[in-house]
Amino acid sequence: MAHTIAFVGTGVMGRSMASHLIKAGNTLHVYNRTQEKAKDLLDLGAIWHDSAGSAAAAADVVITMLGFPKDVEETYLGKGGIVDRVKVGALLIDMTTSSPILARRISEAASKKGISALDAPVSGGDIGAKEARLVIMVGGEQVAYDRAKPLFELMGKNIALLGASGAGQHCKMANQISVAVGMVAWIEALIYAKKAGLDPTQVHASISGGAAGSWAMTTLAPRALAGNFAPGFYVKHIIKDMGIALDSAKEMKLELPGLSLAKKLYDDVAAHGWSECGTQALYQLYTSL
Repeated sequence: MAHTIAFVGTGVMGRSMASHLIKAGNTLHVYNRTQEKAKDLLDLGAIWHDSAGSAAAAADVVITMLGFPKDVEETYLGKGGIVDRVKVGALLIDMTTSSPILARRISEAASKKGISALDAPVSGGDIGAKEARLVIMVGGEQVAYDRAKPLFELMGKNIALLGASGAGQHCKMANQISVAVGMVAWIEALIYAKKAGLDPTQVHASISGGAAGSWAMTTLAPRALAGNFAPGFYVKHIIKDMGIALDSAKEMKLELPGLSLAKKLYDDVAAHGWSECGTQALYQLYTSL
């Protein structure tokens, strides 16, 4: 069944995600702060709008892939935003990594207007988005999830409803904790190997397929070793995610010393002017010490 979808946020990942939806025969209405980043989608037949609210008003499903919680709050709850302008009976799906508390606020505001809302952050980076094999972590009602699942299946492979509103964001925080602390681990391993006089590329080939291996090591370590720090996932965004996770942990009276260290290191990366680089830029910090 084809849908009329508003897709808001056509950046590094959103652009690929939206392309799978339109190629499957859905009508796509798009908005992005920079229109040029939607050009590929417009070439595929997507319809441009000058605001998120305008795009939402034309659709029965609204999907957002934004940068920061403040962007999500303004886009959904601001005057003339999505909740104000979307049709009764529509389905809202925020796929941004954002705050669990904000996800619940959006769900409550949507419910008052007869609208369903899901929080559905993703993992898998730019490659997962391009290849439609994202992990999609969902919070919300079962009925809304069942309605959204055929669309999720166009963008991802590992898809799960974790619980009520906010549960998707909490699951993504668990994911980001593992990613952030894991980045420190494989980078320190390769820096150690290099200092010991070994070829870090050979060491990577030896250890990445064993118990030390991870998606990040397999995908991002070769980029770092080649001096490629182009973003699949921005440093500024992993810093944002770690901040959300630490705030959530504080609310739950939970200490996460490993994450706190990773956050400090990435703050140092940003202080060097590398916040627009990919997360593998942490390797640069170690080589500059």
